[in-house]
Amino acid sequence: MSLDAVLAEIDNSLDDAMERLKGLLRIQSISTDPAFKADCDKAADWLVDDLKSIGFDAEKRVTTGHPMVVAHDPNAPEGTPHVLFYGHYDVQPVDPLDLWDVPPFEPTIESRPEGDVIRARGSSDDKGQLMTFIEACRAFKKIHGHMPVKITFFMEGEEESGSPSLVPFMEANKDELTCDIALICDTGMVSPGVPSIASQLRGMLKDEFTLTGPALDLHSGHYGGPALNPLREISKLIATFHDDTGRVAVEGFYDGVEDVPSQQLAAWKNCGFDEKEYLEFAGMSKAHGEEGYSALEQQWARPTLEINGLWGGYNGAGTKTVIPADAHCKITCRLVGDMDPDKLRAALRKHVEDRLPQDAMITWNQDLEGSKASVMNIDRPEFVAAKSALSDEWEREAVFVGMGGSIPIAGFFKSIWGMESLLMGFANDDDRIHSPNEKYNVQSFHKGIRSWARMLDKLAQN
Repeated sequence: MSLDAVLAEIDNSLDDAMERLKGLLRIQSISTDPAFKADCDKAADWLVDDLKSIGFDAEKRVTTGHPMVVAHDPNAPEGTPHVLFYGHYDVQPVDPLDLWDVPPFEPTIESRPEGDVIRARGSSDDKGQLMTFIEACRAFKKIHGHMPVKITFFMEGEEESGSPSLVPFMEANKDELTCDIALICDTGMVSPGVPSIASQLRGMLKDEFTLTGPALDLHSGHYGGPALNPLREISKLIATFHDDTGRVAVEGFYDGVEDVPSQQLAAWKNCGFDEKEYLEFAGMSKAHGEEGYSALEQQWARPTLEINGLWGGYNGAGTKTVIPADAHCKITCRLVGDMDPDKLRAALRKHVEDRLPQDAMITWNQDLEGSKASVMNIDRPEFVAAKSALSDEWEREAVFVGMGGSIPIAGFFKSIWGMESLLMGFANDDDRIHSPNEKYNVQSFHKGIRSWARMLDKLAQN
């Protein structure tokens, strides 16, 4: 099976591929807002029709939320690896709309000194990314009439809203959809032009509590001084979460955390990551995490405890002399290694409850989840194939990288279906995902398609 002819087809049909991407980007598939439920259905239908057009048996599967898209290849070659491709067609809300330079659902090509970009909500996360794989399949089908390996598609429409229908659907369809490995294109490159494969993902623990003091809001002229002020007390509690070096001070927090092997640290130092640029992009001059660790280690290999929301009392215009009855705090922890989210939740809550002052009461949100970190086996042949394919396409050696974020689907593939995941994507740090003016480099789209074509060809040789 000639790969050169497939790559030539990808190059020659890039304009058509861009038009198809624009068509998907025009659909306002915002999953978290019920007002866009019909648009999410429309995006699922669009993908079903597109996959059918290249010979896949594709269906929209109804769930209690937004539909799943499932597709199988009726002409799959026998005796080849069977891979599952995962992506999501839903997008984040566009607010604040007035900060967009172009309408978020009117995809626009912009010329920039470093190369053209396509600007629209979902261009990078995740519509542009998932279409790189579909376009690679389209080129194989056109040139050879069939794929080099067996492929199943599985795409959801709730990734940006917590995936409430995902686990029940996966449990109900385990036998149909379990493959040799899952391919995920929802990640980025460690630096522009540096092809990257995720070797580990941090896990996530979410928690939230309300600290209640007085029985009602109090007048600070009558009770200021004698009253327990929940805002003051919650601030004191939060201050105990870290020591002066940035290390988390919750007992047992670091259980399951291991140091990064020196060989891996050496590889990370040569992966193209620019710490100064990374920090300056966020308006910082130094890293503010644990002392003794680089920004890259803090992001990829160290656990965190972050305060994501803190509120209480009067927040309107002007002044209100009130001592609030309660105060609220939202927390997330990023997990690494073998950290157990259930044990960590218990340790965190004990830390807080042991420090409650007299007359204070705490209430915890009982509906928040946790997920363990994922560590990939990069010795598997699929990872070897991916590194070779990316290195050939981008003309520099691909790197295995950690990821600071959490992609729960990778954990679910492992825990529910017993499948490993391989994550490689082509986004850049400046793509503004989840923010106004999201964009995707045209080079990322073009070379992403070519990269997947090379990857599928390599897999067929295993």
